[in-house]
Amino acid sequence: MKPATVLLTDYAWPDDAVEREIIEAAGFKLVSGPAAPAPAEAIERLAREHEPVAIMTCWAQVSASAIAAPPELKIVARIGVGLDNIAVGAATERGAWVTNVPDYCVEEVSDHAVGFALAWARGLVSMDREVRAGRWEPAAAKLKRVSTLTCGVIGFGRIGRMTARKLAAFGCRLIAYDPMQSTPVSGVEFVDPATLFSRSDIVIVHAPLTESTHHLVNRDRLALMRPGGLLINVSRGGVVDTTAVVDALRSGRLSGAALDVLESEPAVPADLADQPGAILTPHVAFSSDASLLELRRRSCEEVVRVLRGEPPQQPCNQPAR
Repeated sequence: MKPATVLLTDYAWPDDAVEREIIEAAGFKLVSGPAAPAPAEAIERLAREHEPVAIMTCWAQVSASAIAAPPELKIVARIGVGLDNIAVGAATERGAWVTNVPDYCVEEVSDHAVGFALAWARGLVSMDREVRAGRWEPAAAKLKRVSTLTCGVIGFGRIGRMTARKLAAFGCRLIAYDPMQSTPVSGVEFVDPATLFSRSDIVIVHAPLTESTHHLVNRDRLALMRPGGLLINVSRGGVVDTTAVVDALRSGRLSGAALDVLESEPAVPADLADQPGAILTPHVAFSSDASLLELRRRSCEEVVRVLRGEPPQQPCNQPAR
């Protein structure tokens, strides 16, 4: 009998060697799509052609049609955390597991958020640009004492808690909003969104992208912030209204917007790129040598586990039987 096929839709690293080693050592065949995520229609064609028992996806959209195509599909594994590129409901209805790796990059994403905050407060990016442009003007620096700042964290899951813990070491005042959080946390005050925006010097977004969080950060909420504040987004681009951010930068309501994710990515809006207060990175907050290896290994091990008839360790649904 031919070995069952696992489809790897795309991957955000140089090759598929780690995935191939684990999947094929377990007795399955790995078929890889293009490294860069292909359109949903292309993934659907791959699913029809190869009839995989498992689909692994990094960024590519795994639609309901792609999930319906393979006759024996058992699992759709997200090589990452968020599930906004997977038709989870369709997988659930047809009896396939959906899994992710929710905790592989807690250190990296929280480091990225704190790094953004420190770079803004100490003017590291803006002054580097000035010096490179031939301007040596230390008297023009408008820097902040980090311990005097109030930081508002939106989303207080694993990463939000780690970010707060790291900022607490700098002496920051910490407030947070998370509708799912009910347990008190020492040193953190939980508030409603309006209070968080109105009291924060820095707002840090760690929220997943859902229907209820789309444009959670919008024009009205940014208008509540203290003039000259900083917005950090290391979650999903769609949680933040980019047009509202650009307008807030232009008006001075925000002096900085540190964004690792964009709702239009990989395209960067020209009016955002033109803002001197914008600090932009290409959706890499999750990345490090250690986190990527862990992510790839654990995603594959989850697939092998399910294909061997065992329950997944990180289920994101309860498939219909």
